[in-house]
Amino acid sequence: MTQHQQTLRLSTTGKSLCKITSQVQAVVAQSGIQVGLCSLFLRHTSASLVIQENADPDVLKDLENFFAKLVPEWENYIHSTEGADDMPAHIRTVLTHTSEQIPIANGRLLLGVWQGIYLWEHRQRGSNRELVVHIMGES
Repeated sequence: MTQHQQTLRLSTTGKSLCKITSQVQAVVAQSGIQVGLCSLFLRHTSASLVIQENADPDVLKDLENFFAKLVPEWENYIHSTEGADDMPAHIRTVLTHTSEQIPIANGRLLLGVWQGIYLWEHRQRGSNRELVVHIMGES
């Protein structure tokens, strides 16, 4: 069994879904692993990872609109040290994921035809985010 680990440093431009499939696939290719598992872990509490529709951008917009209604930003949250958008960002992260696992075959992520990997920035301002990509398998 071979293992490969790399940390991707990703910059966001503020609240949005940022497609990162190609960056993750590049790490998989670099690892040389042909069959295995790719584990992703986002080292933050105000952003998350989702695997979602990659063809119709309306799906992403609808998700953002739904979460804006589900977790409003300008409520009277107790935690507001880092701004009014911080606690809602933490809540949105709890409702989504900070990790994902994707099988690998023939040196490629086994995502469905319409699936993409997204870093979901929940804060209004952009941030520098770290994504740990850990790949295990056989070359």
